[in-house]
Amino acid sequence: MTVSEQAAAAAAPLFTPFSSSKFAFRNRVVMAPMTRSFSTSGVPPAAAANYYACRAGADVGLIISEATLIGRPAAGNEPDVPRFWGEDALAAWQPVVNAVNDTGSSFWPQLWHVGAVRNPMLKWMPPAAPESPSGIVKPGREYGVAMTQADIEATIAAYARAAADAQRLGCDGIELHAAHGYLIDQFFWSGTNQRTDRWGGATLAERSRFAVEVVRAVRAAVGEHFPICIRLSQWKQQDFAARLASTPDDMLAWLRPLVDAGVDMFHCSQRRFWEPEFEGSDLNFAGWAKKLTGLPTITVGSVGLSGEFINSFGGEISQPASLDELLRRLERGDFDLVAVGRALISDAQWASRVRAGRIDELRAYDRGALATLN
Repeated sequence: MTVSEQAAAAAAPLFTPFSSSKFAFRNRVVMAPMTRSFSTSGVPPAAAANYYACRAGADVGLIISEATLIGRPAAGNEPDVPRFWGEDALAAWQPVVNAVNDTGSSFWPQLWHVGAVRNPMLKWMPPAAPESPSGIVKPGREYGVAMTQADIEATIAAYARAAADAQRLGCDGIELHAAHGYLIDQFFWSGTNQRTDRWGGATLAERSRFAVEVVRAVRAAVGEHFPICIRLSQWKQQDFAARLASTPDDMLAWLRPLVDAGVDMFHCSQRRFWEPEFEGSDLNFAGWAKKLTGLPTITVGSVGLSGEFINSFGGEISQPASLDELLRRLERGDFDLVAVGRALISDAQWASRVRAGRIDELRAYDRGALATLN
């Protein structure tokens, strides 16, 4: 066998089909949600259809969109992040959905509310005060306002409306962004959820009530058979060392209510996918989530590239990296799907090159790739 044939044979597990009772993908490769900020006033540009479809047509089985804002005035912290509400924005999403589905791949929008997180690079502010569980962006730092009961109810309803709109447009499922220190995650985290009503609590399970009610509302809006994925993380952009669950029992108490509410898959975000989640096992976050709940999981975090995305913002160039450890864990059954981020920004053909064993053609990533949508 040639070197390329050997590499293609090694990568074959990434390109086997995967299905559950509610979804089927032609392979295990997922395009990770990555904010691009090319949507003037929240309306996706015409180029978005080609941007996503090029990757779907090049062996990416599931496209998860960049984060899209739900219909709350304070949902975003940038002016050009796409909306998933309003007829102008939804009309602009329709050709994106159609273009991806025409390739045979699936398209799931990620639904998002940033909570109290601000973008320090911009002076722009949303049309309403930033809202969060307790008006706290990180432990000890106040920002914005604490949500009222009416705010919480309206936000839950906005998630449900966005999910129903996604179903109406022909999307194959949706993902809720509940990671990285944004709104849903701010309810999970004791450092940002200081509430004493039913939306707070001393335990992670109690602080998960908001997420549970979001999932329940979404499930009611889309019916039993429409897939719901939720993206979770231990780390926060406000605190890379933060942990919600310190033991498997903690994690089960966090995840089980979400399963009961209607979640079908967990997207488990780590900065580095190979790092073990708990002592005594080499299972990563996605591995533990699958073991504890039995649901399908997506792993993500520095797949296919050296370095990590956080350092890339500072100008670090990431080089192509071995997939051997990823493939070993995938074949072992630790997780079911693999989300790829920066590598797919740099190269729409990344998955096809890996599938064909053309490893020498894989490209490095630098932040200059963020300057265009192509």
